[in-house]
Amino acid sequence: MRAAPFLVAAILSVVTALPAAAQKLSLGEISNYLNGITSAASPFTQVNDDGSISKGTVYIQRPGKVRFEYAPPEQSLVIANNGTVVVFDRKVNAAPETYPLSQTPLSIILDRNVNLGRAGMVTRHDYDGTATIVTAQDPRNPQYGSIQMKFTGNPVELRQWVINDSNGSSTTVVLGGLSQQQVSSGKFNIRGEIAARD
Repeated sequence: MRAAPFLVAAILSVVTALPAAAQKLSLGEISNYLNGITSAASPFTQVNDDGSISKGTVYIQRPGKVRFEYAPPEQSLVIANNGTVVVFDRKVNAAPETYPLSQTPLSIILDRNVNLGRAGMVTRHDYDGTATIVTAQDPRNPQYGSIQMKFTGNPVELRQWVINDSNGSSTTVVLGGLSQQQVSSGKFNIRGEIAARD
């Protein structure tokens, strides 16, 4: 379903409506915050490249694990574990799509040791009066695209990211409140998910 432009604008305005942070966050503060996330979850709203809207829950277990559970009417599930991203889609009667996690910019925040101060990693570091905006890429493989993240402060919190991938498409994920909580390792069991769908 293609979203009306005003709906997309309303969703993206969530970040700018948040209380202003005291000042621009340093790359060190942001790196420390990301490294402090070990297990977390959040509802999310996703604005796809074609303007359509998806909703669901994202689960994160650092390093290297993420699960996007999409709410109906979507029938998709995305899991990353052991360096591989697997995309399940019940609408398509085919094997799940797989690709290396290292080829998506999301791998930057799932890395074992996030260091945004590495040479060539951050291409933009701004403050818009409400949020600190950081655009980062893998300095060894910039061809895989970039991730633009928005953080508020007091305390530091990741509010949104935009993935610009190697195909030239853009996907925005607005988080509904990332809370650190214990997430079961079973959420990231790719083999178990495949077996359950056979």
